[in-house]
Amino acid sequence: MTHLGKRLDRPVVLVGLMGVGKSTVGRRLAKRLGLTFVDSDAEIEDASGYAAAEMFERYGERDFRDGERRLVARLVEGDVRVIATGGGAYVDPATRQLLNERAITVWLDAPVDILAERTSRRDTRAQLRNSDPKVVLERLMNERRPSYEEAHIHVRSGDGAHMDVVDAIIRALDDYLAGSG
Repeated sequence: MTHLGKRLDRPVVLVGLMGVGKSTVGRRLAKRLGLTFVDSDAEIEDASGYAAAEMFERYGERDFRDGERRLVARLVEGDVRVIATGGGAYVDPATRQLLNERAITVWLDAPVDILAERTSRRDTRAQLRNSDPKVVLERLMNERRPSYEEAHIHVRSGDGAHMDVVDAIIRALDDYLAGSG
């Protein structure tokens, strides 16, 4: 485990809109820190047997978020690790409070144009299936920004390399730990 990874006493949780790279960046961040990586959407799929998007469509957002909240609560208990959450998980007030109390939250933020391009590559996003992705993402960003702004750390990403985002998160984590210790 790296020096920074050893200094962490709680999970690092990545939050932000769909398409921002929470899973891809999270895997690379975990590797750099010498920690395990967990994707909450993948955990939902493993537990339910359904893709997260299918669960969302089948049971509706309220029931999906309720299950997601219980899952995230289990994920933050236990080993120090890197966790990628679904795009709306952190918007739920109870989930946000839990994460801010028991983890270090990192808001990954990217321009909507980049998010729309990334999410258009695959048809796995329930909220984008029947609408203009850019319009939906703009609306979601406007609705969710106040929640995301409560994260401990804010890292902007763009169309550059994922490793640049990982480097920025590591610098921000180091600064955060230096300021909170």
